[in-house]
Amino acid sequence: MKRQLKVSYLVLPVVLVVSGLVCILVDSIGLGVGMFAGAVVFPLALTWSIGRVARRQLTYLCVPTTIRVTGDGYECRTEQSTMTMRWSLFGRIVIGPEFWLFYVNKQCAAFLPRRAFDGEQQAELDAFLRSRQKAEVA
Repeated sequence: MKRQLKVSYLVLPVVLVVSGLVCILVDSIGLGVGMFAGAVVFPLALTWSIGRVARRQLTYLCVPTTIRVTGDGYECRTEQSTMTMRWSLFGRIVIGPEFWLFYVNKQCAAFLPRRAFDGEQQAELDAFLRSRQKAEVA
C-alpha cells in the first residue's frame, strides 16, 4: 500500500506539471497555471483524504477483537462481526515488523497486528507463514 501511495504522490503531480508546461507552450496559460496549482494541492488533498478515511475506519478497527489462527486460516471476531479468511486465498504474505500483511492479487486484503500475540506466538506464526511458499519478509 505504501508503494501505491508513493506512486500517487509522485506520478500525478509530475503529470500535472508536464501537462502544465505543455499548456503554457501552446499559449493556454490559464490551464497551465491550473495544472501547476493542482500539482501543489494534490499531495495535500490526498494526505487530508487518507487521514479522514482512516479516522472513520478506526471506529471499526479499534474494538476488542479475538483472533484465532489455525492451519487453514484465521478468524477475527468482534461483538459486531466475524471474519474468516483461508490461507489459500492469499497470493502473497508479507512478514513485517508490526504487521503480517496478506495480499489478494496486488491488493492488501487483510492484516494481523503482531502486538496481538506474545513473543512465542509471533515466532511460531512467523515460522508458519515463512513455510508457506508465498511469504516474504518486509
